[in-house]
Amino acid sequence: MTDEADLRRLLAGCDDAQRRAITSDAAPLLVVAGAGSGKTRVLTRRVARRVLDGSADAAHVLALTFTRRAAGELRARLQALGLAEPVAAGTFHAVALRELRRIAADRGDRPPVVLDSKARLLAALAPSRSDVLSSIASEIEWAKARCVGPAGYVAAAAAAGRSASVGAGRVAELFAKYEQEKRRRHVLDLDDLLSTLAAAIEQDRDVATSQRWRYRHLFVDEIQDANASQLRLLDGWLGGRSDLCAVGDPHQSIYGWNGAEPAVLERFATRFPGAVVLRLDANHRSSPQVVAVASAALGRSERGNVPTSRADGPIPTVTCYADDAAECAGVVAAVRRTSRPGRRWACCAVLARTNAQLYGFEAALDAAGIPSRNGAGARLLARADVRAVLESAADRSSSAAFAALVDDLDLDLREMTTSGAPGSGVTAAGRDALEALAELAHEYRAEDMAPTVDGFVAWARATLRSDPATGTNDAVALSTFHRAKGLEWPVVFVTGLEDGLVPHASARSPEALDEERRLLYVALSRAGEELHCSWSLQRASGARKVERDPSPYLRAVEAAREALARLARPDRDASRRAIEESRALLRTARDRA
Repeated sequence: MTDEADLRRLLAGCDDAQRRAITSDAAPLLVVAGAGSGKTRVLTRRVARRVLDGSADAAHVLALTFTRRAAGELRARLQALGLAEPVAAGTFHAVALRELRRIAADRGDRPPVVLDSKARLLAALAPSRSDVLSSIASEIEWAKARCVGPAGYVAAAAAAGRSASVGAGRVAELFAKYEQEKRRRHVLDLDDLLSTLAAAIEQDRDVATSQRWRYRHLFVDEIQDANASQLRLLDGWLGGRSDLCAVGDPHQSIYGWNGAEPAVLERFATRFPGAVVLRLDANHRSSPQVVAVASAALGRSERGNVPTSRADGPIPTVTCYADDAAECAGVVAAVRRTSRPGRRWACCAVLARTNAQLYGFEAALDAAGIPSRNGAGARLLARADVRAVLESAADRSSSAAFAALVDDLDLDLREMTTSGAPGSGVTAAGRDALEALAELAHEYRAEDMAPTVDGFVAWARATLRSDPATGTNDAVALSTFHRAKGLEWPVVFVTGLEDGLVPHASARSPEALDEERRLLYVALSRAGEELHCSWSLQRASGARKVERDPSPYLRAVEAAREALARLARPDRDASRRAIEESRALLRTARDRA
């Protein structure tokens, strides 16, 4: 049983809803957790509570996440909570790769070889422009996420209203050739990691028995982001058992384009019979003003009154700029104004709908002498300096060669630190990349009993697939809306709020437009204290300027701001009462819009 002192420690600082979720004996259990409601706190403390009271064995816990950062944070929090033994935590892809390697080792088979690029293999089958190959590769990923093979692609694409640039029939033809060529080369792509392990569990009794013995207590973070292929593997691990706890938020379901099934939240009790659903509604991240404006962006699906434990803050701003260059300059000037003693640059984030929009901010920040950090973690392996390090290993299948590579990395980084400079010909960004690579290498070595360079590269591709920006320096974060999910900053700039970007021009169906609205909510709800929104009257498109209109979603944001400003009071108590009154007015304003 959990010691009473341990339980008090685990529940310290938790609200009533969080305490219920941590202590509930329900299984399966779904915790519907809104933005800033403390879902990671609940998930980690629930794991710790169960291990400490003996209802779960740490050696048989599996915590599934969607980014390496989330898995690392979960492990660190559990260690801080006093668990003597670490639990298995990782992305679906990274865990699947690890288990496939384990199965191969047990059988004396060759470990799985992971394809580095779909488009590169497709180019060998049907040479074409890179954008066409990338589009076909995306269609293949879309199909695999939904457990659709080449034979079923045309019908599935038609049902989903997808229109590939080369035609559905041609995609299906190349899809079939692609699968055949992978089999000929004896390689897997990242999507195959999930389906191959799931099929092994379904078809091989020994594999199923081993996997279900190893993983008896399952925890899933952000389950609304899971696609059909991931849910199939989750079902395989469960094998009809009920020891499952999942957390998710339907208002942060933003990966429908990638095959995610947000309906898993609505159908959880049907999919997992006997499930109990608990809710976390209070926001402990953002000021009441940020919560009011972010919730307003959800439009008619607005969640109603969201209680927050944070103190009042400034009313979020909306700024219109003459063009995108002026927006970059204005945001950079505002970032500098937020600087004060004790506040690091890393307290600020600039968010945009697309990666292309971020390059202007990166250049403007650099010109102003303000450090910034941009790029998805998955891009780390594409850097020339990182590739050069990995390709320097003489023997890619030897554990000794991998150990030497890690030692060389550590030595180089120590020399850079001792000298106080990045190193000869190495930029600060390059040093950050090498630090990230070294950190990954140490993580991999802790997980694999026989680490090799090839194994590390495959593991890194799988585990970095959906990671946010990589880098450890004190810098303003630059991120797309999608990559910002799960992160938070005191000061957030949400930029480029123009029709065609928010919602994106590619979103045409009602479902896609609803997802775009939720995506804006995710971006706005990253802010803790200050939220600044902006859009431009003109935006560069090649050599010309294109006239822009504000995002239609800004109407609700502006209504929320105006209501907050109109009802503001000089004393804080009155201000809080005004915020509550404004929520009722917001609903009326949106209904009339």
